[in-house]
Amino acid sequence: MTQISHTYPGKLIAVEGLDGSGKSTQIYLLKRWLEMQNMKVFFTQWNSSKIVKAASSKAKKRQLLTPTTFSLIHATDFADRYEQEIAPLLRAGYIVLSDRYVYTAYVRDMTRGCPKKWVKNLYSFAVKPDITFYFDVPLSVSLDRILSGRPELKYFEAGMDMGLSTDIQESFKLFQKRICDHYDTVVSEEGLVRIDATKPIREQQLRVRNYLSKHIELPQFVSQNKEVHYG
Repeated sequence: MTQISHTYPGKLIAVEGLDGSGKSTQIYLLKRWLEMQNMKVFFTQWNSSKIVKAASSKAKKRQLLTPTTFSLIHATDFADRYEQEIAPLLRAGYIVLSDRYVYTAYVRDMTRGCPKKWVKNLYSFAVKPDITFYFDVPLSVSLDRILSGRPELKYFEAGMDMGLSTDIQESFKLFQKRICDHYDTVVSEEGLVRIDATKPIREQQLRVRNYLSKHIELPQFVSQNKEVHYG
């Protein structure tokens, strides 16, 4: 099922990319830039619902999740944030910045073998972002960044539940390769905006800001209360 465009007064901007692509750094810089202009901004991120987080953490720690339950528990997390944060703030006229959106679920769940149609239908309640930036980085660069900067990989993060390899680092590499392949398809099908994530951080950020300024009338989101910063 295809996502529908929204008619809310607010705007939804999402970022996607492989682990290690630098997308979180870029959306943080974008958030600070908008806040400095006194824009009404709200930030949300993947897998952060307080209601669901405790249950999902426990299930992951005990390695209880099948591909379907893994998908459903993250969909529950997203649905809670969507209903409690994203949709209300779009209705209130905010710029909502989302570090990962439904496209993360698409690629991860399909990589685990969930049917594409089923996954998309599961998230069909969520509106299509106004802009989604995809931070495109070679798999080798992404892997180097993650494996050199993280002391220990987690079981599901490395795709160990898929039986790709008994070696956790090798499993992570194979899992990320499959995710990368699915991202290429999603980017094309969903019209995500590619950003070359191998460029200097400042250069990437300038492209993001320029694209945003060109496609969204930012002045309408300036807060009337100059004493308050949002997000």
